[in-house]
Amino acid sequence: MTGGWNATQRLPDPPGLDVAQLEAYLRREHPDVVGDGTLSARVIAGGRSNLTYRVDGGARPLVVRRPPLGHVQTTAHDMAREHRVISALQGSRVPVPPLVALVDDPSAGTGGVFYVMDLVEGTVLAHPSQNTTYTADELRAVSIELATLLAELHAIEPADVGLADLGRSDGYLDRQLRRWRTQLDGSRSRPVPSLDDLQGRLAERVPTTRRSSIVHGDYRLDNVLVGTSTGGSPRITAILDWEMATLGDSAVDLGMLGLYWHIRRIEGGGSVAPSAVDPAAGYPEFDELVDAYSARLGSSVPDLGWYRAFAAYKLAVILEGIHFRFLGGDTVGDGFDRIGALVAPLADEGLAQLAGVVR
Repeated sequence: MTGGWNATQRLPDPPGLDVAQLEAYLRREHPDVVGDGTLSARVIAGGRSNLTYRVDGGARPLVVRRPPLGHVQTTAHDMAREHRVISALQGSRVPVPPLVALVDDPSAGTGGVFYVMDLVEGTVLAHPSQNTTYTADELRAVSIELATLLAELHAIEPADVGLADLGRSDGYLDRQLRRWRTQLDGSRSRPVPSLDDLQGRLAERVPTTRRSSIVHGDYRLDNVLVGTSTGGSPRITAILDWEMATLGDSAVDLGMLGLYWHIRRIEGGGSVAPSAVDPAAGYPEFDELVDAYSARLGSSVPDLGWYRAFAAYKLAVILEGIHFRFLGGDTVGDGFDRIGALVAPLADEGLAQLAGVVR
């Protein structure tokens, strides 16, 4: 959807974004990205947290990111933080979208803080049906690249990119547990005993951190864009969704990657998070990703049982928060009525990982 719309042909606004206000702001502050067109926007499907919009009609396609509507935890959905991390990683070996602006102007289209970036061409692999576009070898190569790019992120010295004060590595895991306990307490709408059980067992077994680094916080296949290299083979063109980035234990990202790599094996996981990962299509097992990651860093990784259990706990808390917003009528899109049903199975998955039952 590109240019050519005039003021009388403006499309309806998507929820949470006043496109006329956005256009007025961009014309005033960044006229080069608007050109002569009239902007239109639509919600990009896939996100269940921050709202992401594709904006067309200007000089080039843009993307807008804003916090979700309604109930928002005070420590979550920090647009300035996400913008800062992406800005710091520009020019590194970690591919991120080019940025246009961080906007803190209530009259600019969302009523709050948001940021604008260039659209990066590529596909989010989020469903098995998308695998038919690629060969088994190509899917395996993308998977290994996903692991090695995580290693590239963890190899960056935070001070070298201006992120030395992004977080405190000391006590990171204990603070994470407290943070997510607070998130859960702020989103309770029903009892979930297994989640409380998992929370307690994680607190009893906090491991000693072996490596600290920049941590993405939500690293998985469907948080990257897969485009095409100059030679025609698929490659990762951008890593997205940096809202949870901080400094901390590197293995937390591996735990999250492991959870999502096998999420279709969790009861109800495929309906809520329909991962494209399918070994029959060419995706390697998670152990191969860990090996590729370790080879890039030149070091081994700790036992990941606790980290994979923590990933299940964190996702369960996030989904419970989304369930809370759904009950309050503050979600945008379809499928939110099924979110709450995955919380208990995720808690059970976490307990199984702590018990050494590896999927």
